[in-house]
Amino acid sequence: MGAIVPFIYFIFAKNRNLKLVKTKIELKPILKACANGSSEMLTNLSMSLVNMLFNMQLMKYIGSDGVVAYGIIMYVSFIFTGTYLGYSTGTAPIIGYHYGAENTDELKNLLKKSLKLIAITSVTMTIISEIISKFLATIFVSYDAELLELTTRAIRLFSLSYIISGFNIFSSSFFTALNNGVVSAVISFLRTLVFQIIMIFGLPLIWGLDGIWVSVLFAEILALIVSYIFLVINKKKYQYA
Repeated sequence: MGAIVPFIYFIFAKNRNLKLVKTKIELKPILKACANGSSEMLTNLSMSLVNMLFNMQLMKYIGSDGVVAYGIIMYVSFIFTGTYLGYSTGTAPIIGYHYGAENTDELKNLLKKSLKLIAITSVTMTIISEIISKFLATIFVSYDAELLELTTRAIRLFSLSYIISGFNIFSSSFFTALNNGVVSAVISFLRTLVFQIIMIFGLPLIWGLDGIWVSVLFAEILALIVSYIFLVINKKKYQYA
């Protein structure tokens, strides 16, 4: 549907500036686009590996119930993190347009308002998730009281990461929009793979099972530091602050 609807529009776009024309394959811009989108590629690739490591650790510390609880968390997290992903993806073309047009004032305005909006949304969604955690767990495991209690606690601990993850998701997308695929990829690589692997194996040695549930939170905290450093370092180059 995402391809068909625009295709129909451009077929009948007779008197518009944008229209379908004959073209040829241009490798340079294609390769450049692939490099710039490498952060999104790394995010998707690392998710499968990180999920396997989570399941491996949960089997070690608690068994199959932990894997069930983690599966539920993943379903629930799509609702919350999807909000950040949707906003970041939706604003990227606008940010890229104003950067290309050298509208630095609007670029500053977009960054400032986006960070404020994400801050408000992060706090709101974290609170909501904490409040309805038992309800969310009940949807999936109401048949088992012990598993319900485990899943509810897991959701509450994992949900703490929502207060930070939005900033990191937006930061990675922000640099992609600025055509800086390297910085975007570094943020994404560290956030979704390196930091999470370190925390998945490190924190359980200190806090046991709870350490697994909060591993994403601590990974996001480290990623937030990295995102902040890159935003500060590059502010003069892109003039967004």
